[in-house]
Amino acid sequence: MKKLLNVDKTFNGMRIDRFLRNHFGQIPQSLIEKNLRNGRIKLNKKKIKSSKKIQFKDEIELHNIEFKKIIKQKKEKYNPSNEIIKENEDLIIENNDNFVVINKQSGISVQGGTKSKKNIIDIFAKSNLFRDEKPFSVHRLDKDTSGVFIIAKNRQTAQLLTSLFRLRKVYKTYLAICNGEIFLTNKGKLNDKLIRFENKRKIFEKAETKYEILDKNNNATFIKLNPITGRKHQLRKQLFNLGNSIIGDKKYNSRNNLKISNKNLMLHSYEIKFKINEKKYTFRATPPDYFRNMLKTKRLNF
Repeated sequence: MKKLLNVDKTFNGMRIDRFLRNHFGQIPQSLIEKNLRNGRIKLNKKKIKSSKKIQFKDEIELHNIEFKKIIKQKKEKYNPSNEIIKENEDLIIENNDNFVVINKQSGISVQGGTKSKKNIIDIFAKSNLFRDEKPFSVHRLDKDTSGVFIIAKNRQTAQLLTSLFRLRKVYKTYLAICNGEIFLTNKGKLNDKLIRFENKRKIFEKAETKYEILDKNNNATFIKLNPITGRKHQLRKQLFNLGNSIIGDKKYNSRNNLKISNKNLMLHSYEIKFKINEKKYTFRATPPDYFRNMLKTKRLNF
């Protein structure tokens, strides 16, 4: 039994082993390697290695392979209503041939997971903006963080932007409102060794962030943050380490884990800057109403 798979432009430049996992699910790498070696998986009628990159209009042949018997079923994708699609399209800051930039709302994940089904990528996958392409996530933004978020429209742009983020060629600015007065100079750098765990193994990661205190009083601090490194929950952890957790942070808070009354996390991705082919891009996202109301409540100036 022979099965043919045609490569569309969405997967142009992807390794064949990644393409097969994307198409069928989590196939063991050893099984892919074995079937490539014995010629049961061919590309354009030729034997190839797992590292071979496929191109638009390539033809992949599967000979006497029934992957359905050996893989887990794909997770069901979130199916947004037209109202939710329109609501997120209204958040668009920039829309061009290669990417979309939105002012992401707090409370929505970038990608679907076990704890959160509703997510940005599945929403835009149903948008007419991505009728001929699939949306690609190129960076992280916590579920409860609002602000500038970029979605690539094709694999080439996704790879380029992902590389820029990895090489620290994308300059990000966040705004945060913290509990209490931060007793630091008005400008400086936060240097920490943050802890994370892999199973039971403790791992220390260097974290660097430039900061500028925009306003403060004995009740709260309004601060601008420019992360240099990109650790998970970096800004939230660093401010927690100072003893000035971000208002609304339910995970990292400086109040001995007492119940947090404010439902919104006061952390906003305000600006992103980068350059492609000598062209400079700058995108800003207006902070949400609840963020600006909190500034007024805490008597802080923007």
